[in-house]
Amino acid sequence: MSIANWDPTKLTLVVDLDDTLIRTDSLFENFWSACAAKWYTPLVAAAAVLRGPLALKQRLAGIARIDPARLPYNDEVLDVIRGWRARGGRIALVTASIQSTADAVATHLGLFDEAHGSGGGVNLKGASKARFLEARFGDSGYTYIGDAAVDLPIWENAAQAITVNPGKAFRARVDAIGKETEHLPVARTRLRDYLRVLRPHQWLKNLLVFVPMVAGHELTASAFAQSMLAFIAFSLIASSTYVLNDLVDLAADRAHPRKRNRPFASGAVRLSHGTWMAPLLALAGGGVAIVAGWQAFAMLAAYYAATTLYSFWLKRMVVIDICMLAVLYTMRILVGALATGIPASVWLLAFSTFFFFGLASVKRQAELVDGIASGTVTAHGRGYHVDDLAVVSNMAVSSGLISVLVLALYANSEPVRLLYRTPEVLWGMCLVLLFWNSRIAILTHRGQMHDDPLVFAARDRVSHCCLAVVGLLGVGGAVL
Repeated sequence: MSIANWDPTKLTLVVDLDDTLIRTDSLFENFWSACAAKWYTPLVAAAAVLRGPLALKQRLAGIARIDPARLPYNDEVLDVIRGWRARGGRIALVTASIQSTADAVATHLGLFDEAHGSGGGVNLKGASKARFLEARFGDSGYTYIGDAAVDLPIWENAAQAITVNPGKAFRARVDAIGKETEHLPVARTRLRDYLRVLRPHQWLKNLLVFVPMVAGHELTASAFAQSMLAFIAFSLIASSTYVLNDLVDLAADRAHPRKRNRPFASGAVRLSHGTWMAPLLALAGGGVAIVAGWQAFAMLAAYYAATTLYSFWLKRMVVIDICMLAVLYTMRILVGALATGIPASVWLLAFSTFFFFGLASVKRQAELVDGIASGTVTAHGRGYHVDDLAVVSNMAVSSGLISVLVLALYANSEPVRLLYRTPEVLWGMCLVLLFWNSRIAILTHRGQMHDDPLVFAARDRVSHCCLAVVGLLGVGGAVL
């Protein structure tokens, strides 16, 4: 018998919260929200967990700031709740999350007659929740919606069972209880969702480790092999930082028109999975980096530390965040130089610093343009106000122009004559970069820029053509 044929007037529909009503876990939501607010939260959590799970939940909730309106809800469960209410049934939210979380969600949705969470020394989970529900609604006096094996004792006392996203084996265990049962087929996490967490498209940035080899004209098998090791190590390390940044930045991502669809923000991938993915990716990247060389490993360790500092603190500081992004880009070039033993020239480092400062400014400019379009006053999770748009735009344009000036000065310097037979050809690169930087500035001003200009360039045909022309000019200058 389907849910539509059940009689809601005789039973209370009891709804679980974590991974049932919402496509996430409130404990991890509170943990990462608290981390975003206070970087030392892991130490606080470690101390609290010694006093038990309830103490941990209460301590984290005291630091965290979760907006129930931004949580990813399961539409299938909401449909069941609304249908139950429409047919005159009562509904209760009963969760192992603390009472304040239950109250906040219930108040936001306005669909529950009562809400109960952990507190008063009782952790409403598993057998404890089963005893509470029996005392509250009587034996077989309720229908329960849950998602996990810990809910089996609850279903044994319930009149009817509704599962959310059950696997085949778990479905069989619930069916074996012998109650009327309905299984809600909520969308499952796919391999593609985990790949999106890693952001493999962002690995294009790590091609910068090959720049010292190319710029120094050291196109040897050994240099390529060392650069490839650096690329792999950097990609693993970078993915670890992307996971960490997404976990810390959940609130800001959910307030963003595009970033709210990211796997963690949307609930497509569990926060608990991200919590172990970040350290494992970092360890794997560190292992590859050691093979590339201890100097490269040290620089990658510095990159990870700088990125972590950026995720927890610096990204909220005006201008400093842009400077840090420029440094993080340039560190990729330094890792390539250390891995291959090919020194990065002052010219290369000066060009990259100004060029990437300009791109980092474009990134912030794009966020402010989106903010104006959506009617927000500040860039969520950042230190910028929409009134800063003109200044940030000027920073982006001027930095891009200075990077072209550095390239022009390099084209007329003594070192370039040792590497290029016809260094005058490099002036053509300057013209191409002038065009590309100007076009990026205009597209960003029009609100047509991706959140990351390098990702935009990787998908933009005009940018592909510009890169091809720059490559041809570089080869031409070296061999003609």
